[in-house]
Amino acid sequence: ALAYIASGCSQPLLMTLLKEAKIADPSCQLYMLFYYLLPSAFILPILLANQQSWPKRSTIYKASGIALWDISSTSLNYTGASLSGPTIFAIIYSSVTIWTAVFSQIFLGRTMSVWQWANVVVVFGGLALTAKDSVNLGEDVLKGSTYIFLGSAMHGLTYVMSEAVMKGEHKLSVLQNNFVQGSVAASVFLVWQIFYTIPHFNEHIWYPMQQAGTTVWYACILFGAFGVANIVHSITFFHTLLHFPGGATSAGVMKGLQAVFVFVLTNLLYCNKIGGTEMCFSDSKFVSLITVLGGVLGYGYAT
Repeated sequence: ALAYIASGCSQPLLMTLLKEAKIADPSCQLYMLFYYLLPSAFILPILLANQQSWPKRSTIYKASGIALWDISSTSLNYTGASLSGPTIFAIIYSSVTIWTAVFSQIFLGRTMSVWQWANVVVVFGGLALTAKDSVNLGEDVLKGSTYIFLGSAMHGLTYVMSEAVMKGEHKLSVLQNNFVQGSVAASVFLVWQIFYTIPHFNEHIWYPMQQAGTTVWYACILFGAFGVANIVHSITFFHTLLHFPGGATSAGVMKGLQAVFVFVLTNLLYCNKIGGTEMCFSDSKFVSLITVLGGVLGYGYAT
């Protein structure tokens, strides 16, 4: 749980550094290649050494389909984070808890009490406050907030579907599910790099890097750190889905804690140093955070 939350906190903070280094162009999505490639490359030799038996192909196809869905949700989330900053990202992304709970009721047959639904309403009230703050911070921040809202909802469904393929008679293990989804997503982004990023590399990556004073070594360190953080996050994520009581719902509740840490760390590390006012505390952000977090923890207590 600690590794899951800590690695989740590091990702939006690293995304801010990637944006400042001018290597986070949203059309190229180069950072997403490292995000998926490093975990799958790390897990492959472990699977080969353990020689685990694999379930039937239909289960693997389901995991591949989940990976394609997750590509869209993750790309929306981190593109939104690059536009709106990690503070707003943390607040909106914590709503994954609620989306997961709703989808768990629909697809996994879990029921929700009146108190659980009441806390769902509280969370969305807090998100509405964030939306109001985003409007005041400019068009890019508003656009980023919209991306994160959609990405969070889609990611909540990813939690539920990923839990489902690791349970039942024909199930994937934590590492198998991680490898299948990571390798499928990495393959898609590799194809995108070949057909889109390489022809536009100078325009979208190389020249902006030069203007920002970003060296090749620094760019590699940032991409590597982003990928390594996801090695930890993805393995602990799938472990949480399979082994924690409540599965996908428990993983979602932990996002509430992640939101608090990102909120505080962003203000300490980036306020008045990187980016604009979106990196700093404000009264509306604080009220929004408390509202969302209260709803998340209230939901966890009611559950």
